Amino acid sequence: MGRFGNQVDQFLGVLAFAKSLDRTLVLPNFIEFKHPETNMVPFEVLFQVGSIAKYTRVVTMQEFTKKIMPKVWPPEKRKAFCWTPRRAIYDKEAEPGCHAKEGNPFGPYWDHLGVTFVGDEYFGDIPGGFDLNQLGSRKKWDEKFSSEEFPVLAFSSAPAAFPSKGKVWNIQKYLRWSSRITEQAKKYIANHLQRPFVAVHLRNDADWVRVCEHIDVEKNRPLFASEQCLGEGHHLGKLTKEMCIPNKQQIVDQIVEKVGSIGAKSVFVASDKDHMIDEINEALKPYEIEAHRQELDDMYTSLAIMGRADLFIGNCVSTFSHIVKRERDHTGQTPRPSAFFGVHAAKRNIEL
Repeated sequence: MGRFGNQVDQFLGVLAFAKSLDRTLVLPNFIEFKHPETNMVPFEVLFQVGSIAKYTRVVTMQEFTKKIMPKVWPPEKRKAFCWTPRRAIYDKEAEPGCHAKEGNPFGPYWDHLGVTFVGDEYFGDIPGGFDLNQLGSRKKWDEKFSSEEFPVLAFSSAPAAFPSKGKVWNIQKYLRWSSRITEQAKKYIANHLQRPFVAVHLRNDADWVRVCEHIDVEKNRPLFASEQCLGEGHHLGKLTKEMCIPNKQQIVDQIVEKVGSIGAKSVFVASDKDHMIDEINEALKPYEIEAHRQELDDMYTSLAIMGRADLFIGNCVSTFSHIVKRERDHTGQTPRPSAFFGVHAAKRNIEL
């Protein structure tokens, strides 16, 4: 599940899964982790339902729980779906199963909807599982879990690959920010930024430092969203720690380089911890421009602002950066310029 970037990443695969099964998707609540609380944010608060409906059939969670669930999914028929039975983490005496409500945010999520499960169903024996591209997979789903017997498929975790694969990235174009978030982004740009402007996403909180420790340059395995800049299977190069957690000098140098390359008049910075505003502004003095951040951080508005930038610099590994990159690649007639810290354009060596 993870934070917002991970949730959106998997949501793309869930959309593709629902469309392939020809099932109506109940638009999920997004989960905000604000320790010690877990907040549920309705899909329609963040994104336009009408835009998603252009891709596949959908219904809001509110409409489902209030009008549809009581009729088609009575309490005695509510079963959880998962790949295969597993042991419970907290209750060692419990029988193996999906344990769909075990822990946070899973328990609070289903409790918020008023759902208690009476049993489990497993789909691990279906060829490809939730990957319906495999031969016979769609037919097997229909045979084993017909819509007549199972009108609702409720999964204990997203039926989609994580990290997402390139084949679903273009679905991002159907994820349009709500009018409220769009207007907030436009207002901030009008009041604080001059075009052309560079938008920057920095990941540098303690939890991210720990993520980057998992990088193995020799094995070169994909990590979170790293395939967005290195291609699937990293066929375009090797993932380095510089790409995941660049030092302050590398960050400043690359921002200055991109500012000069487009003649930027301002810089916007979003971060989970340190925005580096003082360091960036010191480096930008020769250009007589300034870097800005939101006084009260709102990650959704930050994402919308970065999506509208003239040039974006993100973190190669971050799924949060990947939201911006996908939006810039697939929303509009042509992709808009994006770059990543630590990822440098390949230089062509021509021998005469």
